[in-house]
Amino acid sequence: MNTVVTTPLGPRPTPLLARMNLRLIVFTGVVLLLVGFPVYVYVESAVTGGIKDIGNGFKQVDLKAMSNFPFDQTNGTTEDIPAKWRQLDGQKVVVYGELWNSLDASDGRMHSFELCYSIAKCCFNGPPQVQHFVKANIVPGREVYYAPNLVKVTGTLHVDVKKDPEAGKVTQVYRMDVEDVEPST
Repeated sequence: MNTVVTTPLGPRPTPLLARMNLRLIVFTGVVLLLVGFPVYVYVESAVTGGIKDIGNGFKQVDLKAMSNFPFDQTNGTTEDIPAKWRQLDGQKVVVYGELWNSLDASDGRMHSFELCYSIAKCCFNGPPQVQHFVKANIVPGREVYYAPNLVKVTGTLHVDVKKDPEAGKVTQVYRMDVEDVEPST
């Protein structure tokens, strides 16, 4: 029951704290979380541009952002890659993505594979583009095992366009010397 206190100036509403209850607090918290988290992710991505320094000489790179630019699949050159991605050439990076085409994983150990940000979501706007994939080679002496779903990949990124003269198209934009692959948590 809402009570209204009458004063000479007229009725005064019940104070806000008196109108609060646990359901209202939980509802407000859920709404803020559902709206706030996506806004936070978007703002963080816009501020960092997809590259975040995480210490120890490593940068965390957003694979989706790194592949989201127009690129001529036949005549593209390294200069056609945006400068912020070219500047990552030779840098130690951490990327999150899904393994694609792990060519030699018969016993679970891999020597090479391709990595993209999401196999299911990568190519809704047409055929896969060469810049959506990172060709990854395991550093000699390291043992890396296949892991399904999202993985964390650590290594050195190389940005260099390679063309297949016989096929007449670009076959590689990004390459990575992989030191570690582990399931993402």
